[in-house]
Amino acid sequence: MNGLAGYVQQIETNDPTEARRSRYAQYRGQVATLTFGSATVRGMVRSVKEDSSCIPVRWLVTVVSP
Repeated sequence: MNGLAGYVQQIETNDPTEARRSRYAQYRGQVATLTFGSATVRGMVRSVKEDSSCIPVRWLVTVVSP
């Protein structure tokens, strides 16, 4: 790697509001600050995947740190 890639984090959330914010940040291509529980994550959202096989529904959010 050339050293330009950041750290990739995959976060699980059951909160539809955070999933929606993540999706908006992904579409805008902006650096987002997201709060998942008590943790705050800042970076570029690369993907938001819905896992509807679980009850309640969960989302897997992939974030790359700057």
